[in-house]
Amino acid sequence: MPAENTPARPLRADARRNRAAILSAAQDAFAAEGLAVPLDEIARRAGVGAGTVYRHFPTKEALFEAVVLDQLERLAEQAGAARGAADPAEAFYAFVTGLVADAHVKKDLADALAGAGVPLSAGTMAASAALRHEFGELLTAAQAAGAVRADIDQADLHALVLAALTAERHRDDRRRPGRITALILGTLRPGPN
Repeated sequence: MPAENTPARPLRADARRNRAAILSAAQDAFAAEGLAVPLDEIARRAGVGAGTVYRHFPTKEALFEAVVLDQLERLAEQAGAARGAADPAEAFYAFVTGLVADAHVKKDLADALAGAGVPLSAGTMAASAALRHEFGELLTAAQAAGAVRADIDQADLHALVLAALTAERHRDDRRRPGRITALILGTLRPGPN
């Protein structure tokens, strides 16, 4: 049987733990220092040897994309779980607020990945599409419940989330955290704005 048709063996428990530690350390390192952080530093932060990092991720770009893929998959899973909530309005607004609250890290990674000229794999593109789908389903449910203006579409929502993301990243107001997000999200609600 050719190697390409052989299913990948599942990782041992210690290898899964190491991979998770590497991804977590890489996410923090890339968010703080960008793509310039050496893989050896990520290994140190993860508490593993450099060889362990290279076994899981042969290049820094592969590790970087794995971090982005991991984040997209987790967000799509969270959005999917939120779809089953009893209150679609609460689920929608909680998801959007959480997305923007954590997005300074995600946005930095996505910007750096795009700026580094790293091509996105089919898996990353599929995870991005899954997130857009789940987010769209949350929007549709919230609109059906009368909690979001009917004239808002996914493109509008995407633009508003990016605006909130950018505003929160550049506005350092410790007395009123999330204020810009709240103002932007207020434009989604039905009624006079």
